[in-house]
Amino acid sequence: MYDLIGTFIFFFAVIDPIGTIPVFMAVTNGYEEAVKRRVALTAVCIAAVLLIFFVVAGELILTALAIPLAAFEIAGGIVLFIFALSMIFGESKPEAELKLAGRERETAVFPLAVPSIASPGAMLAAVLLTENNRFNIWQQAQTTLIMLLVLLVVLLLLLAASWVHRFIGSSGASIISRVMGMILASVAVTAILAGITEYFAL
Repeated sequence: MYDLIGTFIFFFAVIDPIGTIPVFMAVTNGYEEAVKRRVALTAVCIAAVLLIFFVVAGELILTALAIPLAAFEIAGGIVLFIFALSMIFGESKPEAELKLAGRERETAVFPLAVPSIASPGAMLAAVLLTENNRFNIWQQAQTTLIMLLVLLVVLLLLLAASWVHRFIGSSGASIISRVMGMILASVAVTAILAGITEYFAL
């Protein structure tokens, strides 16, 4: 049976909706509420388009470049693992991306849509979880819907950003980001092992 809950948790970890809240608040600091809503909607829409592009064209690009999916899965797992370690031991997502927000306060595209929402990990997940050899069309459609559901959660949290941030605080967002890093590290190791197994089975 297709693991819908596991897919949701995977996307929730790589997109990290909670960790996006401090970034959004920094980017929209001083904006009117109507402007904040437009920025949130624009950022989530841009992220959705980018991630859907990777769902549709990611594997086609790899095929055109003659890169085996097993190799991509191993490389992607390593990248995800390094990304997870940075979330756990280095600066958490809010801390790291607040610095970017300070330099690009005027735009919803950077760092809000990319790399905060449509992170490299999210782009990679969009490709790995829609492989044609592992998942049928219905499962790929389910994955895309789950990804869009996580993005909807992001949008709702951004629209309620002020209240959520008051509730959990910057420390809470940092803790949640690190917990997501632990989950992501486990997923990354699984991807590496699956890629190695698939490669040597060819």
